[in-house]
Parts: sequence; structure tokens; C-alpha cells
Amino acid sequence: MSESPPVFGLIDCNSFYASCERVFRPDLAKVPVVVLSNNDGCVIARSYDAKPFVRMGEPYFQIKDKLRRHGIVAFSSNYALYGDMSQRVMSVIESMVPAAEVYSIDESFADLRGVPNPEGLGRKIRAQVLRCTGIPVGVGIARTKTLAKLANHTAKRLQAQTGGVVDICDTFKRDWVLRNTDVSEVWGVGRRMKANLDAMGIKTAMDLAKADPWTLRKKFSVVIEKTARELAGTSCLELDEPNPPKQEICCSRAFGQRMTELPAIKEAVATYMMRASEKLRAQHSLCKKIRVSIRTGMFNPTEAQYANGVVVDLPYPTDDVRLLTKTATEAVERVFRPGYRYSKAEVMLLNLCQPGEYTDDLFASTQPTDSTKVMSVLDEINNRWGRGTLRVASVPSSPEWAMRRSLMSQSYTTKLDQLWRINCT
Repeated sequence: MSESPPVFGLIDCNSFYASCERVFRPDLAKVPVVVLSNNDGCVIARSYDAKPFVRMGEPYFQIKDKLRRHGIVAFSSNYALYGDMSQRVMSVIESMVPAAEVYSIDESFADLRGVPNPEGLGRKIRAQVLRCTGIPVGVGIARTKTLAKLANHTAKRLQAQTGGVVDICDTFKRDWVLRNTDVSEVWGVGRRMKANLDAMGIKTAMDLAKADPWTLRKKFSVVIEKTARELAGTSCLELDEPNPPKQEICCSRAFGQRMTELPAIKEAVATYMMRASEKLRAQHSLCKKIRVSIRTGMFNPTEAQYANGVVVDLPYPTDDVRLLTKTATEAVERVFRPGYRYSKAEVMLLNLCQPGEYTDDLFASTQPTDSTKVMSVLDEINNRWGRGTLRVASVPSSPEWAMRRSLMSQSYTTKLDQLWRINCT
């Protein structure tokens, strides 16, 4: 008995950051929304109705008047809210499909091989995600992952006609989508590649699907070759297995204001190490060494510039935030120089390993069992009551140097004191 042909679904949240802001603000259901980058710098997300008026990347300070004229509401980035909402969306999807691959914070591929009615399941997923999380999604279904991306793009582009779900497993529907899609909309085709393809007379997705794969491979890369084969209906990309543990973990932030004093910078480094150690324990790894660096702004010619970092070996592989923080803050003292206006700090966890992977020396120190128990309790408390509920003493709750986020919404789903309140009158 022959195996069923592959069928992929791509479930992609519509204007995800903006949609998250709207979930707990029903008064903004029909109001254009934009979300800003760190320190309220520039636009990084737009609701569909804001796109005609605002370009991605526009600096906020330059467009304040334009936003006001068009009635567009701006929000500072609220990553805690977006991350939690993403987990909720992905949990709903994973409960409804045989297998899923979380591709990004707002996208998930699903394996729909053997599903009797993929389009019907796509509509159920869309309705269930909206009902359980309030986030609208588009669903694209096709024989390959690249075609599923195109189907998803079509579902959003023609939402009124498609209801947000498009199945192009049928050859006739697939060819219609390919003919009516510019090659720049194909997954993995960037601006530079589009120019190269245009020079070859490849203007649409259909043109790319019909191009000779071996020629594309020799002229460009195996990636473009696979893209062309996928558009033609040959599956080259499978659902990925869960990602292996990272070999390095980095936490880096720009300060909300220039800093000149060592104690404040040590506070920032301690805060970043708190977050980095959470990621370390989440993937059940240990760290053997760390790198700490600080720098001034590098683009203002009127300011003195300085950047430096140091790598420090730890006494033993560890995930204990107390040891990591102590080592990192001591390292800052070695690279700090007075007289500079610092704009950013970074901590990196290096030489990561899993417990039992490193070679034990009979006389070498190892992480005490008590430390492992303490970290387990810390993570359990913070997972239950919200990040930062329990932290090392050197991490402040409301630092003056924190990112500027004057327009940030509440952490509706991650902080008990900011839960959504409904007044019944």
C-alpha cells in the first residue's frame, strides 16, 4: 500500500504583535495599531489597516503627527505578552494536528498527511485559535512547505473571498496562485535575489516553478534550487525535529538612557544574566564560561567611543544564577572605564553542555546538589507567579536604566496585578 502524499499546513497569525494588543483592548478592534521597537525607536509591526499610512522601520519621533492625523495608536513592544500569547496559540494548534513545527513566534507548520479534509481542519483551527486566544490566523495548505507559505499569503491577501483558509493541493488552484504571485513573495526570495531572477525573465512564482532547477543551483545556490522544486510540487523540506540545545546564549539590551556609573551598569548586567540563565535552565544545559561586554554609542561623532569585553571561566559547569551573576558583575569592573557614556551591555553564556557530557575530574569542583534544587524552586515560583517574582538581590524591580517603553500595554497574562478587569454596570 503506497504512502499518502505529503500535505503541509502553515498557520500564521495576522499582524501578530498588533493583534496581541487588540485582544485585551476591544475598543481598538477597528482602530489602526502599530508596535515600536526597543526604546520606542521605530515601527516593527502594523495592523492591516495601518499599512497604507505607515512603513515598516519608520522612526517614531518622525511620524508622531502622522499617527495622530490618521487616528493610529502606537504601543511599545511588550515581549512578555507576545511570548505568552504565542505559547497559547501554538498549544491550540498542537492539540489539533498530528505533528507541528513552531517556525517562529507567530507561525507553525503542521503535518496534515492523511487528514481526510485538510481545508475543513484548517477552518476549525482558525476558529479554535480565535475562540481560545482572540488571535486571528491565516491557514495555507499545500503539498510542500514553500507552497503552503504561498497559500497562506493568498489566504490573507484575499481574506474576504477565502475566509482566511486556502488549500492548493489541487493542481488547478496551485497554478492559479503561482501565476498570480510575484516572485518576490516566494519564501526565501529577497530583494537582491528578485533582481537576479528578473534579469533571467523570472517574474512570477510560476516562472520560478518552471525554471530549470540545476541551472538555478549552479547560478545561485541549492536553496533556490529547492525552492523551485517545491513550487513545482516536489517536497524537499520536511517538518523539522525539535531544535537541539543552543551552544551559546546571549542577552543584550540597549539602555533607556546613557549610563556613566559602574553600579547601574552592574545592575543591568545582573538583570541580563537573570534572563540568560532562565534560557540556560530551560534547555537543561550548564555553562562553562561567560563573556561580558559593554560599549558606548558608536554612531555619534561628538561622543567618545569605547567598547570592551572579557571572557571568564567558571569554577565548574553551572546553571546557578547566583554564581553566574557574581562572576558577570565582577567582570564588568575589569572592562569599565570612567568618563564614557555607555549605551549597551551584553552577556553571553559559552561552552554550554548537558549534564553528564563534560568529563568529570576526580578532584574538580562540581555544582552542589543544593544549588540545583534552589534553581528548580526559583524557576517553579517564577513560572507560576510571573518572571521576576523571585530574583537575585542585585536585580532591581524598576531600574532607571531600563528600555524606554512609555507606551507599553499591561502584562495581562503574566502579572497578577495587571490582569484584565471588567466593570459590570
